[in-house]
Amino acid sequence: MDKKVLKNVNVDDKQVLVRVDFNVPVDDEGNVTDATRVEAALPTIKYLLKHDAKVILMAHFGRPGGEVKEDLRLDPVAQVLSNKLNKKVTKVDDTVEEDAQKAVANMEKGDVVLLENTRFNPGEKKNDPEFSKQLAQFADIYVNDAFGATHRAHASTAGVADYVDEAVAGFLIQNELETMGQAVYNPEHPYVAIIGGAKVSDKIGVIETLIEKVDALLIGGGMANTFIAAQGYETGDSLVEEDKIDLAGELIEKAKAKGVNLVLPEDVVIADDFAADADNKAVPADEIEEGWQALDIGPKTIEKFSAVLKDAKTVVWNGPMGVFEMDAFAKGTNQVAKTLANLDAMTIIGGGDSAAAVKKAGLESEMTHISTGGGASLQFFEGKPLQAVEALDNK
Repeated sequence: MDKKVLKNVNVDDKQVLVRVDFNVPVDDEGNVTDATRVEAALPTIKYLLKHDAKVILMAHFGRPGGEVKEDLRLDPVAQVLSNKLNKKVTKVDDTVEEDAQKAVANMEKGDVVLLENTRFNPGEKKNDPEFSKQLAQFADIYVNDAFGATHRAHASTAGVADYVDEAVAGFLIQNELETMGQAVYNPEHPYVAIIGGAKVSDKIGVIETLIEKVDALLIGGGMANTFIAAQGYETGDSLVEEDKIDLAGELIEKAKAKGVNLVLPEDVVIADDFAADADNKAVPADEIEEGWQALDIGPKTIEKFSAVLKDAKTVVWNGPMGVFEMDAFAKGTNQVAKTLANLDAMTIIGGGDSAAAVKKAGLESEMTHISTGGGASLQFFEGKPLQAVEALDNK
């Protein structure tokens, strides 16, 4: 990694501003339902506390659109973090104004202050230099550890780095880039990619990049319907991106020309309604009936995918194989997760829904790496620079 990391700088007794990813799911009462992202930030925070740093944390939460939304305050997250650290976390009610300034001014070694939701400030998403400077006033050193937000150049993820003496990556970002970097730049073969999710349009770049690198590419999820349509088959009421059918056909041809084994669904599970209790059945991919929609890969496709995966030495997976939130259409996704769990291979799960599916199946400990950022990992696999990482100091 060519960027400076936390251990490259002296943080003893310093005021350290840390960008974390606390954009966690909450229930209707505002309770945090999955603290994975909070837990992922703990190694960096604990390291700083061990070195008597004053730790000022900043994070975004939800999409408040540049204004204060009471239900998107970070108080529930502060409570979870406080419990995890077993120490008081001072949560302030603004980001750079009076409350924050006062709290930071009163900090002692080993204190933790959490600033309010950075997206309450309209300057955050605009990467406004004025807001970046205001954030930078709190920092001797800036540490970015919010991997899930590295693909966006916002004030708290990128802009602030221009106005501090030292800007480095935290342990989470370092781990994400080093682990996934191995798959991107030096994969052991056979190298297999599994791409799913709803839309081809979200994954065009990564599919085109992977076709240049992998030995096999398995396509599932809603996006597979567009590839099914590209083969000239009827798709009933399935989700299909009509304007991407030609592109899907081109990708099939490109894979063929490159000698890449592009594996598309041979059969699918179709339902007569988009509902958990809908009537459903497995049919060949070229026999989707009018009024029915494909919501999962079928048993023959699961077998086919498993056969390709069994010899793999490197696997990356981004996107579920079906509507895994509904048990009736989760079999394909669950089976892929189980197959990966049993491989003697480097298995990398690209965040988002794939990570949620692996977690739901209770198999996270069986994977080599589960990324904390779906969009960021996708961009990384696409070979595009992550803007917030680019903003950090070079070694």
